[in-house]
Amino acid sequence: MSEVPVRSPLLAAGAILFSVALLIMGNGLQVMLLPIRGGIEGFSSFEVGMLGSGYFFGFVLGCAFSPLLIIRAGHIRTFAALVAIASAAALGYPVAVDPIVWVLLRMITGFCLSGLYLVVESWLNDQATNETRGTLISTYVTVNFTVITLGQMMVTLFKPDSFVLFSIASVLVSLAAVPIVMTRSTQPPPITIVRFRPKRMFRLSPTGTVSIFLIGVATGSFWSLGPTYANAASGSITDAALFMSAAVLGGALLQWPAGKISDHVDRRLVMIGLALASLMVGVVILVVPHVTWLWLVLGLAFGAGLLPAYAIAASHVFDFADRSDYVEISAGLLLLNGLGSTVGPLLTSLAIELFGPSGMFITNGVVMMVLIGFVAVRLSRREGLPEEEKENFDWGTAGAVSVVGDEEAVQLSDLVVQESDLVVQEPAA
Repeated sequence: MSEVPVRSPLLAAGAILFSVALLIMGNGLQVMLLPIRGGIEGFSSFEVGMLGSGYFFGFVLGCAFSPLLIIRAGHIRTFAALVAIASAAALGYPVAVDPIVWVLLRMITGFCLSGLYLVVESWLNDQATNETRGTLISTYVTVNFTVITLGQMMVTLFKPDSFVLFSIASVLVSLAAVPIVMTRSTQPPPITIVRFRPKRMFRLSPTGTVSIFLIGVATGSFWSLGPTYANAASGSITDAALFMSAAVLGGALLQWPAGKISDHVDRRLVMIGLALASLMVGVVILVVPHVTWLWLVLGLAFGAGLLPAYAIAASHVFDFADRSDYVEISAGLLLLNGLGSTVGPLLTSLAIELFGPSGMFITNGVVMMVLIGFVAVRLSRREGLPEEEKENFDWGTAGAVSVVGDEEAVQLSDLVVQESDLVVQEPAA
């Protein structure tokens, strides 16, 4: 009898990655479209900021409660249900043009996306072996960076005051369910139960913990209000989309080099360098006239300074952690970053109310100065780890993902519930 060929984990995960691509593309379109459409509808800067805060607050709630949905209904049913809700939410914006309704819809979307990411990342972790896990997680991160730019650029296809772009976002999110529902891959048994202990993380690494929160403030502001600033400053939706996409590309290009550099020097110095670059580029953006090619270069440079910072700060925390704590720390850092991302758009929108569109980069500069100052103080209080005692930079732990890409860490964690441990009570007849 002939042997059944064994598919590579990357090939087996193809359906999952395709679902991710559709999902993030649809969300990327909404991230770009909603602030611009909100401005057209006369929303104040604070109301636009509330849209971003609502999304990230929903995301935090999803981190806490979506594992319970998976335990109750399983991965596939949870994924299908959350996709349906997120798709419906995308159609709700043009139907009810009201800032309060939009904030509620963004909260629902954030909750759904958090659960969907958890399902996908659990599935990828289960598909991988110790030899292929790094490749899978790296591919996943690359897909994230690539397709969000495609989603952002879709805002240029039709006028933002039409129904069409919201329909496209809804269709993309809906189609994301098809590869997952039709996959022949077995559902993954591990479920990550979030335990959020910020005091414990702070004792482990004050620098990493505080930096993760501050980075959340800055990145949450950028994702929520960056399109508004870019559209106001350039007067062109196309240039605004190009600026946001260039920033994502810059973050993608520098992520791995910055991580590898931090393996050989004190990661805190790399964090200071990235924060300083973000601060300085932000100042340059405010003072130079708008020229498209320069606009793109500055967007690339700004993203290169801002977006890799999470991975470096997370790696710094993991340097001091036991492997059995990796899953808890990964979930805790994601939650802490989400809380910062919830606060950031509110602060930035108030700055925009006071200083105009430049308030976005003023807030970013203040946050970066606080980060630089805090990290500099910690440099004088605690010596850096020798290179041989560091964990090598790895997207499986350093990335903003719900599940650690490390089989030994997953097995050692007491936060992982196996299917055999679950007791589901059948409803009474």
